[in-house]
Amino acid sequence: MWLLLVILAVPLIEIGLFVQIGGWIGMWATIGWVILSAMLGMIVLRGVASGGPVAISRDMHEFRDPLSPLAHRVMVVLGGGLLILPGFLTDAIGLLLLLPPVRQIIITLIGRRLQKAGGTTVHTTIIEGEWHEVEPPDQPGRERPPSEWTRH
Repeated sequence: MWLLLVILAVPLIEIGLFVQIGGWIGMWATIGWVILSAMLGMIVLRGVASGGPVAISRDMHEFRDPLSPLAHRVMVVLGGGLLILPGFLTDAIGLLLLLPPVRQIIITLIGRRLQKAGGTTVHTTIIEGEWHEVEPPDQPGRERPPSEWTRH
């Protein structure tokens, strides 16, 4: 339900901001801002695309936890995508997502929420013991009886 409200509210907020800010700075400055923010978004996405796989591979090769850098890269991609979308609200959110401290706060909050949601723990019981294989006794001269399926 809340996602539907967000999907409906964002365009309305963007239209209102275009009218207000466009009235203050003028039409050409507004168009220039939209074009510049889209270009910045494409530069950000291109940078993540060119350096992302190498950095993830390096983190895994050095046995570092790739989840935190991966979460940061996802946030940067989201920020770049929001910059490409025309609008002042999406640009502001996109620019905030490009700041490392803001990304760290968001990742920490999401991590806490996931820990609360996934609070179930699995308890396992380990029983230690020794074992050895037992071979079936060989009985010479005695073969298996024929199967009931092959009765002639």
